[in-house]
Amino acid sequence: MREYIIEGGVPVRGEVTAAGNKNAALPCIAATLLTAEPVVLRNIPEIEDVQVMFEVLQHLGVKVDRGSSPGEWIVAAGSLSRNVVPAEQARRIRASILLAGPLLARTGSVELPPPGGDVIGRRRLDTHFLAFEALGATVETNDVYRVSAGSLTGTELFLDEASVTATENAIMAAVLAEGSTVIENAASEPHIQDLCHMLNSMGAHITGIGSNILRITGVRELHGAEFTIGSDFMEVGSFIGLAAATRGELLIRKAAPQHLKMTRIVFARIGISWQVMGEDLLVPAEQSLRVRPDLGGMVPKIDDAPWPGFPPDLTSIMTVVATQVAGTILIHEKMFESRMFFVDKLIGMGARIVLCDPHRAVVTGPCRLTGSELVSPDVRAGMAMVIAALCAQGTSHIHNVYQIERGYEKLVPRLQALGAKITRNGAE
Repeated sequence: MREYIIEGGVPVRGEVTAAGNKNAALPCIAATLLTAEPVVLRNIPEIEDVQVMFEVLQHLGVKVDRGSSPGEWIVAAGSLSRNVVPAEQARRIRASILLAGPLLARTGSVELPPPGGDVIGRRRLDTHFLAFEALGATVETNDVYRVSAGSLTGTELFLDEASVTATENAIMAAVLAEGSTVIENAASEPHIQDLCHMLNSMGAHITGIGSNILRITGVRELHGAEFTIGSDFMEVGSFIGLAAATRGELLIRKAAPQHLKMTRIVFARIGISWQVMGEDLLVPAEQSLRVRPDLGGMVPKIDDAPWPGFPPDLTSIMTVVATQVAGTILIHEKMFESRMFFVDKLIGMGARIVLCDPHRAVVTGPCRLTGSELVSPDVRAGMAMVIAALCAQGTSHIHNVYQIERGYEKLVPRLQALGAKITRNGAE
């Protein structure tokens, strides 16, 4: 099994370029199934989830080729011959559920097993299937999920939760439905915006992009297109946290600062700031690293929320960074009941954290962390453990790094280029 071996206590320094947004790449890859014509995708990150997604497409009969430049892929679904998603790959990634919408719209039916992915608690799929049923599909949910429809018809949808992937599935099904669809309580993250812009470049008619009300006029068919995925603002947030926690200085290229407004507010609560320079940002070594109390000296909190609130995927990162900051702060992860359980590993490293319940942790810093044996439970907690190990004195071993590499492109060489003492061992 692969593992990271990390010698901590060294500040990171240098510059890094943000990879393409994992959470935009996966739905955009799925959306290529909506047309028989080739689609060229650019800035696709070299990560495990993307590779598994391409494996699934190839199993379905789709032609997938690398382009002429790094991060460029050409997907031609004219040869699509199957609508049954293979169980082996589906269990490895959560994003396999995103194939339901386009396969349903393109072929009239789809069969897929329950998806895999991060171990962060229950992640309900009801919203996906309720949306398909509202568009006229029939849904069977047993050991495998079967969704079928003679035709899809536009309708008014009010999603029972602002689920990112359910919004994406509803969009991809609705673009080829007959008539108009209105999706209310839609999620509106930058990766959903990317998907909508890509579909419009393929001939779809979607308005309200970036809001929680999307209006879609169905078309008979979509055509090929070229589309460039935006930068991964979650990765940018991770690198900001890494620089600050290790007392380093980092220039992040292509950081998409327009998507970091709430992230900037939240980092400021623990004394971390950066300078924006066009599309880049600089995290300076000189940071106050001190919790800023709320009015009246009250303990502040960091809590996640649907976009444009603070991203849930960064709560794990902020928990580790808070251990290196003077003061006390409450971390409130509202969305997934198992995401905070990794903090017991931080406590074992010397962090002063009280886990109040599955959703809340009180962190008091600064803490002197020591190296430890760690296991990555999910993508973001895994990256949080990498940051903790790079802050710690001594050597740490992180196992199950597959979970980290599902979301972070070429992480080890990129960190090594910043001066981090990290190596990757073990069989593939």
